[in-house]
Amino acid sequence: MAIQGILVDVDYCTGCEACVLACQQEHGYSEKEFGIKITKLGPLHIDEANKVFQYDFIPQFTQWCDLCEERCGKGKKPTCVQHCQAQCLDWGPIEELAAKVDSPKQMIVAINEA
Repeated sequence: MAIQGILVDVDYCTGCEACVLACQQEHGYSEKEFGIKITKLGPLHIDEANKVFQYDFIPQFTQWCDLCEERCGKGKKPTCVQHCQAQCLDWGPIEELAAKVDSPKQMIVAINEA
């Protein structure tokens, strides 16, 4: 069995929360339950003289995330990956995802055995 995971590229996350809504709908979660949640980091003052600030949006997986075990069992991607508008989430074998990591703002955040 290959170990599967989700690769997150924080550089491209816009904070749209399409992944959050897709997860809630897929699993029937209430508005207070999340398999994935977006955390906003910032503003970070990069250059105060020129009023340059940085914001990052960081997808975080919670205790309710089951990596869409049922969907993946049918050969589909997790719903958060499927519905990510910025395409900053990727799904696959850990070895393949690890080979794609080329930035400190990329991370493999959840794994399971499939």
